[in-house]
Amino acid sequence: MAGDASDRWWEGAVLYQVYPRSFADSNGDGIGDLRGILEHLDHLAGADRSLGVDGVWLSPIYPSPQHDFGYDISDYTGVAAEFGTLDELDALIAGCHERGLRFLMDLVPCHTSIDHPWFVDARSSRDAEHRDWYVWADPPPDGSPPSNWESVFGGSAWEWDAASGQYYLHTFYPEQPNLNWRNPAVATAMGDVMRFWFERGVDGFRVDAIFAAVHDARLRDNPPVRRAHMIPGFGGDAGQDALWSMARPEVHDVIRHIRAVANEFPGRVLVGEAYLPVEELAGYLGHGRDDEFHLAFDFELLHSPWEHQHLTLAVERSEALHPPAVWPTYAIGNHDQARPASRWGAARERAAAFLLLTLRGVAVLYAGDEIGMENADPAILPDPPFDRAGRDGYRTPMQWTPTAVAGFTTGTPWLPVVDAQARNVLDQSADPDSLLSLYRRLIAARRASPALARGTHRSFFGVGTDVMAWMREAPGDRVLCLLNVGDQPSRCALPTARLGADGGEVVVATSARAGHVTLAEMTLDALEGVAIRIG
Repeated sequence: MAGDASDRWWEGAVLYQVYPRSFADSNGDGIGDLRGILEHLDHLAGADRSLGVDGVWLSPIYPSPQHDFGYDISDYTGVAAEFGTLDELDALIAGCHERGLRFLMDLVPCHTSIDHPWFVDARSSRDAEHRDWYVWADPPPDGSPPSNWESVFGGSAWEWDAASGQYYLHTFYPEQPNLNWRNPAVATAMGDVMRFWFERGVDGFRVDAIFAAVHDARLRDNPPVRRAHMIPGFGGDAGQDALWSMARPEVHDVIRHIRAVANEFPGRVLVGEAYLPVEELAGYLGHGRDDEFHLAFDFELLHSPWEHQHLTLAVERSEALHPPAVWPTYAIGNHDQARPASRWGAARERAAAFLLLTLRGVAVLYAGDEIGMENADPAILPDPPFDRAGRDGYRTPMQWTPTAVAGFTTGTPWLPVVDAQARNVLDQSADPDSLLSLYRRLIAARRASPALARGTHRSFFGVGTDVMAWMREAPGDRVLCLLNVGDQPSRCALPTARLGADGGEVVVATSARAGHVTLAEMTLDALEGVAIRIG
């Protein structure tokens, strides 16, 4: 069920991730909300100086006791009171669609909150209706956990339930019990959740932590780390390879079920989150068969050091190992990872923006990265932290204005503002040389160029010290992208016999470079990126 081109709107799209608690607060309680997002949609699309993105993705807004800030869901078809109402969510969806924005939500199919009615019932008795909706196991004779499996956040993945005399499985926090996808009733219930939101106009889901959907039925112990390309944070940190507890082959059956539901609604998209090396991620994309995820995050670029060989390898692995006709999905930041301005350095944020938005693929931009927001200094964060995993520093309020509360709220923000006087939307909107203005130019160039929007990718190697070079091509449009990732100028030795010695016109650049350039004489400044239309 491939669908026509209009159904596959996501190909080459730019998506914008909103962390709702931190985007905009409309009622002064210090917590971002749905009305605040609606009031700031013109920052994203529909206005003269908007970013011009294609879609917005919201992290969870469901009712939750907030043990994992919304990823422990107690009601899959409701809206948490701190964010607003279902009517306000409907208004936000309508506001997005009026501006030509697609609207995506988070789907969290692998676990619920301990407060979800399903789990409340499940732990009430071994004979409860929902008992087998979760993963329970008896202890061995010594009373220890059923296996050595570690949770993502540390410690055993098994929690003892004294009332029923069994352990339950939790890949994440103990307050997030795993659902049992071997029970067909779970699949039916999750399909109904998806249909509820699709029927309200939701255009797709980012599917959370799908690798945790199914475990080994025999509960075999995980071996020590053995894989060469473990992605940080998921398995390797505990000193074990999550061979039996995560990313089991049966996960593909779960994805196919989810995809079958999405296929009932033309033009909907599923974006998988699986912290896996790209050769394993390819299987989650159905090897091009159109029966699993449409897209899946490739985090190898995000986790790469800022170094020529590492960045090149991340891109080339993605291009080589994604199934044919499947688009890579890149992000350089999100609510779980350090800000790129802090991780790679503020001096590199313009080059990072160029890389994200000129590569072939779907680009996902995390709110605040377009103005270069940095991680919060741990010294200004709450003690104890709101988030036990230590991610508060990546989730501070969006900085709209150069004021003490950054235009985020009229009250006291739930997390402190970092540096709104130095980095904010208002000031950068008025500065044509700002990072925000560069993001706008890059996205506009991408939208206007068939090559940058949907063209093929072909790399050139040995072009220059620390220079990455690639060609994007579509019928009637060829754009050469050059990026110096080094801290020194670099002369480019381009294959002019293939590209033409006459050069071409600058489409967009991280610098003031514009007009006609001659390829035979190209020298890139430190951290300069240039896209050139070749005749």
